[in-house]
Amino acid sequence: MNYVPELKKYYKDIVIKELVKEFEYKSIMQVPKLEKIVISVGVGEAVRNKKLLDSAVLELAQITGQKAVKTKAKKAIAGFKIRQGQEIGAKVTLRGNVMYEFLYKLIHLALPRVKDFRGINGDAFDGNGNYSFGITEQIIFSEIDYDKIERISGLNVTIVTTASNDKESKALLLKFGMPFSN
Repeated sequence: MNYVPELKKYYKDIVIKELVKEFEYKSIMQVPKLEKIVISVGVGEAVRNKKLLDSAVLELAQITGQKAVKTKAKKAIAGFKIRQGQEIGAKVTLRGNVMYEFLYKLIHLALPRVKDFRGINGDAFDGNGNYSFGITEQIIFSEIDYDKIERISGLNVTIVTTASNDKESKALLLKFGMPFSN
């Protein structure tokens, strides 16, 4: 028995038909779909305290259910005392069923837990159909034990789609239930 996430079923059964009708695609292969979701966290203080980076990697793994990879500085920045190649962050790339499970959890469980939540910015598309936004506190995810965190840190989330423009991508994310403020 193969497990199919609820959001993926919803995409195949409902979203594809609605998008074909809305944008008048000639083939269902033209319908935009999710490619991947990248979640990253920058830990600039990891230069002085390696324990913070290890903590961030562990928290990302708890949130996503997948092992996080440490990221290194691409170039040296003297003002921040960062050398090229130094580990200063972590990221996880989600694809397939795990990606759909994370998106469901993000939209329906985590974002509603944000204090004074009024929706996320609907204009943060990059021009190629990809959407990026930031989360200020990792504690909105229920997997994080508030008592065991080293410090409150933010996350960057990038949703990569196959959409050719921002209008199609926004329509796709709206169909999934993304709570845009505008």
